[in-house]
Amino acid sequence: MERPNELPITPELVAAHGLKPDEYERILKLIGREPSLTELGIFSAMWNEHCSYKSSKKWLKTLPTTGPQVVCGPGENAGVVDIGDGLVAVFKMESHNHPSYIEPYQGAATGVGGILRDVFTMGARPVAAMNALRFGAPEHEKTRHVVSGVVAGVGGYGNSFGVPTVGGEVNFHPRYNGNCLVNAFALGIARADAIFYSKAEGVGLPVVYLGAKTGRDGVGGATMASAEFGEETQSKRPTVQVGDPFTEKRLLEACLELMATGAVVAIQDMGAAGLTCSAVEMGARGDLGIALDLDLVPVRERAMTAYEMMLSESQERMLMVLRPDRREAAEAVFRKWGLDFAEVGVTTDDLRFRVSRHGDEVANLPIKDLGDEAPEYDRPWVAPEPPAPLDMESVPQQIDLAEALVKLIGSPDLCSRRWVWEQYDHLVQGNTVVRPGGDAALIRIDRAFNPAGDKALALSSDVTPRYVEADPFEGGKQAVAECWRNITAVGATPLAVTDNLNFGNPEKPEIMGTFVKALEGIGEACRALAFPIVSGNVSLYNETSGQAILPTPAIAGIGLMADWKKAATIAFKAEGEAILLIGGDPKQWGAHLGQSVYLREMFSREEGAPPPVDLQREKRHGSFVRDLIAEGRVSACHDLSDGGLAIALAEMAMAGGLGADIAPPPGRADAALFGEDQARYVVTATVEDAETILLEAKAAGIPAAPLGTVAGTSLDFDKCGSVSLEALKQAHEAWFPDYMGAE
Repeated sequence: MERPNELPITPELVAAHGLKPDEYERILKLIGREPSLTELGIFSAMWNEHCSYKSSKKWLKTLPTTGPQVVCGPGENAGVVDIGDGLVAVFKMESHNHPSYIEPYQGAATGVGGILRDVFTMGARPVAAMNALRFGAPEHEKTRHVVSGVVAGVGGYGNSFGVPTVGGEVNFHPRYNGNCLVNAFALGIARADAIFYSKAEGVGLPVVYLGAKTGRDGVGGATMASAEFGEETQSKRPTVQVGDPFTEKRLLEACLELMATGAVVAIQDMGAAGLTCSAVEMGARGDLGIALDLDLVPVRERAMTAYEMMLSESQERMLMVLRPDRREAAEAVFRKWGLDFAEVGVTTDDLRFRVSRHGDEVANLPIKDLGDEAPEYDRPWVAPEPPAPLDMESVPQQIDLAEALVKLIGSPDLCSRRWVWEQYDHLVQGNTVVRPGGDAALIRIDRAFNPAGDKALALSSDVTPRYVEADPFEGGKQAVAECWRNITAVGATPLAVTDNLNFGNPEKPEIMGTFVKALEGIGEACRALAFPIVSGNVSLYNETSGQAILPTPAIAGIGLMADWKKAATIAFKAEGEAILLIGGDPKQWGAHLGQSVYLREMFSREEGAPPPVDLQREKRHGSFVRDLIAEGRVSACHDLSDGGLAIALAEMAMAGGLGADIAPPPGRADAALFGEDQARYVVTATVEDAETILLEAKAAGIPAAPLGTVAGTSLDFDKCGSVSLEALKQAHEAWFPDYMGAE
C-alpha cells in the first residue's frame, strides 16, 4: 500500500488517537499488518466510545426496546413509532457536550443540526425540537459565557432552520463547571410506508455524496468526545464543527423531494466520524463492501489529505446509495436546491472498505470488522452504597414557609426559563398547542399529514441528577416516571422514549457502577410503564481534571393525544374551583425531603435518600388522571416534582393569575409542602366534580386529598404564611435576566 509523506505509526500517535495498546494490537491481528495513517484514523473513529459504545453495549442490550407501537428500535438514525392513520413519529436525542463547552455557540448549534439530520434522514419532516441543558454553578467564571453561547446556538440554528423548539430543561450545579451538557432532541413525522433506512442493498450501485462541501472543521470530533477534558481543553477548538442552518434547510427539502422520486436505496447522515462512519455503516449493514474515491468528494479547503477528509465532521452532509436509473433526476433535485451532488464511490461484493486518494489506495479494511470487531468491554463496576435516610430531626422547621417558597421559586433551578425559551421560535409551523412552561409541550399533527384528525403529540425531557447520584437505581426509575407523568399531565398516552446517558469515566468502577444501576432502574421503569426505548445516545468521559459530572441519564419521551382541544394545562382557570391532590393521602400530603431542592436551597444540604418510586402507583395514578382529563372533568393539571406541592401550586397560580386558599398541611408542614414524593398530581375541578373525583379515587384505592380553593390574588397557606402572586412572579421572573444581564 502506498504511503506517501505519512507519519510513522508510533505508540504516541496511537495514544493520540484514543486507542489503548491492546486495541492497537487487536488492529494488527485483524488486518495482518501495520495500518496506514488514514486507516489508523478510521479505526480511531469507529472504535472510540462515541461511535462503538464499547463500554455501554453490554448494558444497553438489557433495555426494553420493543412493543406493539414500535416500528424501528435502536440501531438506525432515529427511532420510529406508530401513531395511527398511516403515520409514524420519528425521534431521537443526542449529546454535543464536549464541543459545546469548548465553543458554546457552534457546539450547541451543530448539536441541533445533527439531530435534525438524524430525523429527516429517515424520511420524516422535523416538527419539533427540545434540549436538555446543564451548566456549572452560576458563580463560576465560565458559566455565564457558556449559557449565553449555548442558548444562542440552539436558537440560532433551530430558528433559522424553521423548527419550533418547544421544551427542555435547564439546570445548574458545580459538578458541571468544567463540562456542560447539551442534549438535543428532534421529532419528525413521516408516512409509515415511506421510511428510509441506512442499509445498503445491491452490488455496483453508485454511492453519492450530498449537501455541503467538506472542510477541516470537526476533524477528530468523535474521538475528542470520547476522552476526558484536562488543562488543554481550549486547544481542542479546531475539532468543533461549524454549522449553517440555511444549508441544512435546503438539504432537508432536497432529501424529502429526492426520497419521493424512488431513487434512494439507502441514506445515512454524516454525523460523528463523518464520511468514515456513514460509509462503513451503510456497507456493513447490507453485507456489502464500499469503494470510495476521495478525489471526487466536494471540498472547500485546499490540499486536504485523505486522513482529514475521512475524519472531517463538516456539517449538512449525507451519503446515499442511489438507483442508477434515477441518477439524472436525483442530481437535478440537488442542483435545484444549490447543493453538491457527487458520485464518490460504488458498492462492492468483497466486504472491503477501500479508500483512494490521488490514485493511491490509502485504506483497505474489512468493512464488517470495523464495527463488529470493535472492542466490547465488561468494565469492572462497584455497586454504590445505598444512602442513609435523611434525619428529619436535623432539619429545622421553618416558621414562615411562604417566605421559603419565594426563595425557592426564585432560585436558579426553579426560576422561570423565559429568558431562555423566548430566544427560541416555539410557534413556527403553527402547530404548537402547549408552549414552554408547562408539564409537557404539545404539538398538533399538521393537517397536511392528517387532514381529518385533531391528533397531537406531547413531548417532555426529564432527569433529576441529584437523585441518580444518591441512588442510581431509584434515580433511573424516577427519570422515566417523571417523563411519563409530564406527558400524562397534559392528557396524552405515553408511547416511547429516547435516552441520553451522560456519565463520567467508565474506567472508574464507581462510575461504571452508577451507570449499571441507573440502567437497571431505567429498564425496570420502561417495562412497568410500557414505555420502550427506541433510540438514544451514550456520552461518557464527561470529566474535567478527574472531576465527573453528576450522572445525568436524560429521558425524552413522546405521547399521543386523540384530540388536542382536550389538553390540560397547569393554569388555575376559575375562582371557587376545588384543588385536589391525586396520589397524596389526606393525612400526609408529602413526607420526603431527602435530596430535595428545599433541603439544598434552604440549608445547603445535599443528602439523604431520594424519594422511592413505586411504578405500580405511578401507573394507577397516571391512568386515573388521564381519564379525568379525557372526560373533561378537570380544568387544570400539574404533576409534582422539584420543590413538591408548594412549587406546583405557585406555578399553577402564576400561570392562571389566580391565587388559592390552602388548608392546614397535615404532619410536618415543610415536608407536606416541599416533599418530593412521587406519583402525585394537582388538579382543579368544580366543587361538584371534585366530590365525585374523591369518591372515585377512594373506590379505586388511589390516595387523594382536598387541598383548598382557587381564590384571590395570593397563595394563603393556613398557619404557614401567605405570599402575593405579584411577589411570586417578581421572584420567579427576575433571576435569569438579572444573572445574564450582570457584568
